[in-house]
Amino acid sequence: MNKKEVADDFIRWFSELNKNSVSIVGGKGANLAEIYNLKISVPKGFVVTTSAYDYLIKNANLKQKINELLEKIDYNDVKKLDETTKQIRDLIVNSEIPEDMQEEIIEAYENLSSETSDRQTAHEILKKKSEEILVAVRSSATTEDLEDASFAGQQETFLNIKGNSDLLESIKKAFASLFTSRATYYRNKKGFSQDTKLAVIVQKMIDSEKSGVIFSKDPSYKNDNILIEAVFGLGVGIVSGKITPDKYVVSRDLEILDKKVTDKKIALTRDSEGGEKETRLTDEKSKSQVLKENEIKKLSEIALKLEEHYKKAQDIEFAIEGNEIYIVQTRAITTIGERTDIENIKELEGEIILTGLAASPGIGFGKTKIVRSQKDLEKINQGDVLITKMTDPDMVVAMQKASAIVTDEGGITSHASIVSREMGIPAVVGTGEATIKIKENEIITVNGFTGKIYKGKVSEAIKKEILPITAHTKTKIKVIVDLPSVAERASKAKSREVGLLRLEGIIAESGKHPNYFIEQNKIQDYEEIIFKGVEEISKHFDNLWIRTSDIRSDEFQNLEGAPKEIEANPMLGMHGIRYSIKNPEILKAELKALKKVSEEGKKIGVMLPQIISVQELKKAKEFLKEIGFPDAKIGVMIETPASVQIIRDLCEEGIDFISFGTNDLTQYTLAIDRGNEQVQGIYDEMNPAILRQLEYVLRIAKRNRVETSICGQAANKKEMVKFLVEREIDSISVNPDAAKEISDYVFELESGKKNQNGNENNKIIIEDGQEKKKISGIF
Repeated sequence: MNKKEVADDFIRWFSELNKNSVSIVGGKGANLAEIYNLKISVPKGFVVTTSAYDYLIKNANLKQKINELLEKIDYNDVKKLDETTKQIRDLIVNSEIPEDMQEEIIEAYENLSSETSDRQTAHEILKKKSEEILVAVRSSATTEDLEDASFAGQQETFLNIKGNSDLLESIKKAFASLFTSRATYYRNKKGFSQDTKLAVIVQKMIDSEKSGVIFSKDPSYKNDNILIEAVFGLGVGIVSGKITPDKYVVSRDLEILDKKVTDKKIALTRDSEGGEKETRLTDEKSKSQVLKENEIKKLSEIALKLEEHYKKAQDIEFAIEGNEIYIVQTRAITTIGERTDIENIKELEGEIILTGLAASPGIGFGKTKIVRSQKDLEKINQGDVLITKMTDPDMVVAMQKASAIVTDEGGITSHASIVSREMGIPAVVGTGEATIKIKENEIITVNGFTGKIYKGKVSEAIKKEILPITAHTKTKIKVIVDLPSVAERASKAKSREVGLLRLEGIIAESGKHPNYFIEQNKIQDYEEIIFKGVEEISKHFDNLWIRTSDIRSDEFQNLEGAPKEIEANPMLGMHGIRYSIKNPEILKAELKALKKVSEEGKKIGVMLPQIISVQELKKAKEFLKEIGFPDAKIGVMIETPASVQIIRDLCEEGIDFISFGTNDLTQYTLAIDRGNEQVQGIYDEMNPAILRQLEYVLRIAKRNRVETSICGQAANKKEMVKFLVEREIDSISVNPDAAKEISDYVFELESGKKNQNGNENNKIIIEDGQEKKKISGIF
């Protein structure tokens, strides 16, 4: 490789690039070039390309060494992850930039230094060429600023760099930052290859008087408002979470709907030598509004223009020097599809101890762990609430373990807030005094929807009291229990039978998707997780109907090892029994775990979800025989129209029980997504089309002496209970807090029935949406 062949690849100017140049200059570089060529004000600059990165790695013979170190990484061991990634970074920083590459970079830097104005004379250009300017050196990875993963703050930025030697050293450090602990962990978490590449952006430094972030649409809640956060000084103060910013809410027609002016206290500014310093603001300045009205509207206009250009909601960083607004970054908002409908948010009831900004939706509770330094991250255990002064991208490795995150400082546009939303971890930021007011190891509840923090485990405290069943009914009342942590509470209903235990809760608590155990060849570990979870629940019950795993791809994306491909329609995709049969090691591990629980004296029934064929039932029976559990009670979930149609065949093949899953059965039958607010009003389990199917299956099951039950949420509705009791269903499975109320109602229904003359022809049935006295044939 000679200089002539690679010279054009070392450096590219913004004017030569566009949004399709990601492979050459990374995501950030491609986006900056795109908006530069849209004539939006962007600080001038060039990019040291991914080819230059490759050239450096090849010239220093580092490729094999880096790969060997990457293969040794244990992503669950924070300390070892830090040690290994530091070794990789040291290899890159200690290498020499090839001479021909140095020459290209220095020449580009000299040209940038001379371009202070588009209207300079030749004399002015020659005069200023020798004056080196301050630049920002910013990483731009090929996997950065993507639509599904922002990689926010994962690589390094170096500000106020001046002079050839400092520039070259900063470029090496930026290359090396491809392997920070946080970036390496984040790539693994998101399923990206570690064999990625990095470019480096070199831009003229803006002496920011004000800076901030714009979301062209609210990143947390379903509305079209523009959100702007701003601070005095450099933007690093806001994205690092060091300063709690002002917040402005603007409508699409540029009306300022809300302003929250905070006490900024400090600003990060440039010192006389170009370095970064922390400046304490006067009380008046600290509490003053950062942006003028016209600046808020101008920034909103830019946000709408960029959103329209990219056809996607944008996350934009800006800087203001004098009266000039500069855009220094734009990327797609990665969490726009997971936003929460604000109308559905409910306030919790409890003792509020702090409030802050709602940075990431969700409710989490757990034991608090206060993080004051990087070393403290090691004490974060699964389910803890992470409390820290400011959000920091370095926390991403430990964040995955946390049930929630609370900070003193920071805004909803800080890097860790963005990553929290991507990971689905509730977060409240900018509380001002969380690390002072909250003590280590106390239990708190964090409401990421509202920004409120409560003393104790409020999410459990506000649940209805569980009362014991006192009525003795022919129709058995069973409870629904999914998690070991709630089993003892559920047992207060005094039912000794679990009508539905879904394995997904136990799987989610493990933090790992079943695919993880296949890929890591650790299927025995999966079996043990299922066994321990079911065993813990079984301590409080005698008889349990357990559904094998039914994991839809859109519901468990954040579990480690979860498949990365996105299904067009997850509800109709690879889940339920079809997934289990395609991955027999997973199903057999679950069945082995249930066998072990049965050997401890518990009565176990195995339920198969999403059944659509007799062949699926036969295959499951083969697995039960193979693992030495042929006498297990086996049943099917009736939650697809296909299972209704083939109920006779299923009974003839041999099943012990059926259980209605009315949630899915209603959605499949009526072609209604109950999660879609536009059609929720016509979602109805009492639709005659559903009731006819239930009645038909009950009749066929009874003829074949197959036990019948219902375990959907509809079982908590009295109108459904009445319909089923009148058709002599064997059991009803309900939430524990509804057990007494439903059992009392069933007792009333059964008592009323005893007072009738017992004539079978008096039974109410549904036909053509009307109540009739005679049973008519269905199907």
